[in-house]
Amino acid sequence: MKIIFLGATHEVTGSCYYLEGAGRKFLVDCGMEQGPNYYENEELPVAPGDLDFVLLTHAHMDHSGNLPALYAKGFQGPVYATDATCNLCDIMLRDSAHIQLFEAEWRNRKGRRQGKEEFVPAYTMEDALGVLKNFVECQYDRVIHPAEGISVRFVDAGHLLGSSSIEVKITEEGQEKTIVFSGDIGNTNQPLIRDPQYLHNADYVVMESTYGDRSHGERPDYVRLLAEVIQETFDRGGNLVIPSFAVGRTQEMLYFIRQIKEERLVYGHDGFKVYVDSPLANEATSIFAEHTYDCYDEEAMELIHKGINPLSFPGLKTSITSDDSKAINFDEDCKVIISASGMCDAGRIKHHLKHNLWNEKNTILFVGYQAIGTLGRSLLEGATDVKLFGEPVHVAAKILQMPGISGHADVNGLLDWAKAFEGKPKKVFVTHGEDSVTEIFAKRLRDELGYDTMAPFSGTAYDLLGNECLYEAKGVKIERASTSPKATKAAQVYQKLLSLGHRLISVIRKNEGSPNKDLEKFSRDVQSLCDKWDRNDI
Repeated sequence: MKIIFLGATHEVTGSCYYLEGAGRKFLVDCGMEQGPNYYENEELPVAPGDLDFVLLTHAHMDHSGNLPALYAKGFQGPVYATDATCNLCDIMLRDSAHIQLFEAEWRNRKGRRQGKEEFVPAYTMEDALGVLKNFVECQYDRVIHPAEGISVRFVDAGHLLGSSSIEVKITEEGQEKTIVFSGDIGNTNQPLIRDPQYLHNADYVVMESTYGDRSHGERPDYVRLLAEVIQETFDRGGNLVIPSFAVGRTQEMLYFIRQIKEERLVYGHDGFKVYVDSPLANEATSIFAEHTYDCYDEEAMELIHKGINPLSFPGLKTSITSDDSKAINFDEDCKVIISASGMCDAGRIKHHLKHNLWNEKNTILFVGYQAIGTLGRSLLEGATDVKLFGEPVHVAAKILQMPGISGHADVNGLLDWAKAFEGKPKKVFVTHGEDSVTEIFAKRLRDELGYDTMAPFSGTAYDLLGNECLYEAKGVKIERASTSPKATKAAQVYQKLLSLGHRLISVIRKNEGSPNKDLEKFSRDVQSLCDKWDRNDI
């Protein structure tokens, strides 16, 4: 009985864990690496066709995105996941295959002119459809038996519709061991979906650490903040453009806007229109509506019982075809446009930016993380001109970011989840975090909870019966000649400073209405910092 760590080791994406037990070979997650890739990942130690099954924590691409590629290489077994995860994967994996093919066609058109070899996509639509036929829908908290000697239970992780932590019990040589995979642990008090549920018994825990080194801070009043942005933008005669992730974040925005409209928090613009311009987002919203009773939280269910759809309201318009999308920019009324992708690196959002960035009346509101190197990050960092479809576009619109919004638990939420175990697990493996963050969080679990922890690199193998490391891999870094370690460190420190700047804006807003003497002191403190660090004076 053993586990080999393959992906999301000292990195945030590409979750993949290989297990052997009770005579079976299987994976937990088979995710795609997204964004910068810092370490080499070991290959699957067996042929994909030798795998008996896969257990899937949730539908996000960094957990499910390589399943079609696994199928293309010979995997024919079942993929077990919650009902909602199966439904979301049905649209997300097909969408991913479409993107893969589109990118391949584009690269090959360009490559042929340069005499390059043909680029082959990781998988095709046929591969996506093939693996989707093998998905097996499972209910929360109901034990399934994918093989003799192995039982599995999916527990709500509160991260995304259908997301789960997975409890795996394996019996071998007369001994039973319980391995818990956290999946991505959700933030508390998210709209629509329930808070993460805790597990209480485990011999081994494989735990994510995405925000293992920081707190989200006090939760802002998202409805009030969003209402203020809409009011200010419409009063200027402009449009509000929201680049948003199609699955999860878009539905949260609709939830907030429904409340804004119901409570009439935007004045003088009654009946304002909200366009959701993303076929994937529209399909995902329909799936959310299908899973009210198995995934929604109490607040959302209260609305359902009153006959209110939490994701619908007067003025909501969905855009399906490309002609629908183009027509939005000929609508001269003030409006909200929600479109993907969330980081502005692809999709219909780029067209809306082209039509709205140049006008100072408009606002671009970011509601999710913007990775280094993306168009979204460039805009947040103050770019004055950008290129869209090969054409320069001047940035005159107001660029804002909604603070603190995240589907991931922060360090306090992660610690609360870890504290719930009754009796100490034999080992806690810390994964799914940035390089140093995995080590930082592993140390906190040791120091504060007394857990025996390890932050494994890809290729590390562990004996779950004997509780011993069979092979401890060393991280093999991917060399990038153009980026020095010093420059990388400087970029990380600068990003931390930038994040604190966004938090300062949030704190300033929270102090509106405070006594004058407190505001004067606050102003002096900020002024002192500005005077000290304003580089124009140096």
